Amino acid sequence: MARIAVIGAGMGAMATAARLAVAGHQVTVYERGATYGGAVGRYEREGFGFDTGPGLLHLPAVYRDLFVKTGKRSLEDCVDMVQADPAVRHVLPEHRIDVTLQGASRGGVAAALDEAFGQGAGERWNAVLGRARDAWDATRRPLLEEPLRPDWQVLGNDPYPALRKSGLLRRRTPTLQEIADRELGGALGDLLTGLVAEYGIDPRSAPGAATILPYMEQTFGSWYVRGGMRALATAVYERCLERKVSFVFGAEVREVLVRGGRAAGLLLADGSEAAADSVVCGIDPAGLPAGSLPWPPDAVPARGGLQGTSRFTLFLALRGARPEGTAHRTRLSSGGTSTPDLTVLRPDDPATRPDDGHEAITVQARCAPQGVVDWTAPSMAEPYAERLLEAAAQVVPQLRERLLWHEVRTPVDVEAATGAVGGSVPLPALAGAGGRLLYPANTTAVPGLYLAGGWAHPGGGLPHAGMTGALVAGLIVEGAEFRGSQ
Repeated sequence: MARIAVIGAGMGAMATAARLAVAGHQVTVYERGATYGGAVGRYEREGFGFDTGPGLLHLPAVYRDLFVKTGKRSLEDCVDMVQADPAVRHVLPEHRIDVTLQGASRGGVAAALDEAFGQGAGERWNAVLGRARDAWDATRRPLLEEPLRPDWQVLGNDPYPALRKSGLLRRRTPTLQEIADRELGGALGDLLTGLVAEYGIDPRSAPGAATILPYMEQTFGSWYVRGGMRALATAVYERCLERKVSFVFGAEVREVLVRGGRAAGLLLADGSEAAADSVVCGIDPAGLPAGSLPWPPDAVPARGGLQGTSRFTLFLALRGARPEGTAHRTRLSSGGTSTPDLTVLRPDDPATRPDDGHEAITVQARCAPQGVVDWTAPSMAEPYAERLLEAAAQVVPQLRERLLWHEVRTPVDVEAATGAVGGSVPLPALAGAGGRLLYPANTTAVPGLYLAGGWAHPGGGLPHAGMTGALVAGLIVEGAEFRGSQ
């Protein structure tokens, strides 16, 4: 039995801790904050409740596997998880299109797209996602289920089999924007790029492999946990406690101790030391003091090339019942106009509202992190919140008349909750783009020191962060020869 010290109590860190504990190790989690979950938090006021981070889960099999491998009770025994159907409503004001798509139904999606965009739109859409499936099949294991391979540079090649119709595309692989323009065109292309932009990825520079993200959504569905996504974090935390994982809250880590050429524990901010045989860093390494993690700053691959975005969120308390048939998630895509792109989440969940005569709505938009923009300046947060309210009113009828109050969460609040510098939100790793969209490997140059969570391979997002638990636990338990689950 080895002593394992885990830095941070985010989802990836807790997934790692649970798997290591069930393997017989003594695991202690050191969290600088007062609670668990990292970005998966909860805000409550006057009977209204809101998720402060992700509002939906894609690829739920990651957490199903975690619960199967760490205890007798399944994920569905621990949380009430339902599939969002319809999956998403798309509003494209520039094209005067408003279309709602079913979840996990190729035929239903194709029929809805034909009606909204014209005959043949569904066939073109399914053809693009069919090529995305080829990219998924080619990269699923190396990007999700296996430790980052030593020859990671091969993942710099774009696996998306784009149609090649011009000399330009023969000279280089096309960007996602070019794929959307050439293979879908017009408003339908804007729908694809809007879905990818929701992850914080710029379609103009993203590779075709980014089509994997809408493919995952349509194939595996979008899932919501009743009581809010915080309930998922609570279930993972309770599973850790069942496996005898210890948590120390209010324990800020100052340094990873290295003795005898390997990780030996942690130096905490109060000056005390926590000895360990192995250390797992489950937070953004940039959030630790400079030099506290002993590897070169040019370690390859560097921290994901598509980072630098954060999340601006509005919590809206509304009078009046949620209309029957309302889509859980609505995407407003500006199409290059002055209207911000945003996501509106309207869960049908009594736990989010004081009674059925009220509704809780979350509005989210990607934005620059603190430091690139000063969100503490009076001229920034509230004016931007007003722009988002104005945009949200396009998809929520009578929003202004129904609004009781709103709360604003900026990148400053994201940084306070997660420790990520500037409130940056990690993006999922992607193949292509020369490898600049990959994250550091789960192993480091220091024996006994590992990386988990959204800032390590395979990157951000609930499923990706959860997969780091399987990868890091496998590397610690089985050693460097571990090549992922079979």
